[in-house]
Amino acid sequence: MTISETFPIELTEAASIKAGFLVEQAGRDNLRLRVAVQPGGCSGLIYQLFFDERELEGDVIKDFGEIEVVVDKMSAPYLTGSTVSFEDTIEKQGFNIDNPNATGTCSCGDSFH
Repeated sequence: MTISETFPIELTEAASIKAGFLVEQAGRDNLRLRVAVQPGGCSGLIYQLFFDERELEGDVIKDFGEIEVVVDKMSAPYLTGSTVSFEDTIEKQGFNIDNPNATGTCSCGDSFH
């Protein structure tokens, strides 16, 4: 695992706080937020955000204060310049990825190309 000086994504303060809170609630101190891209969805690629204790070859990691974030080497090019945020409004609650590399999305908003 590599500590990255040029990490592919940013995490908003709200997302960092929420992710840190969720890890604290789980009672585990070895979890990181993994952000990945996988084949699938109606547009070709889907985002995956999940808590993970694994360390994979080629992973890059950055400490955002409340939580460490991990991106694998295959996902990094698709995520470069992206921002992970957290919204908690009456209309929406959850993590969101704003990705300038996405040239299109599906109507459900879960996949991109």
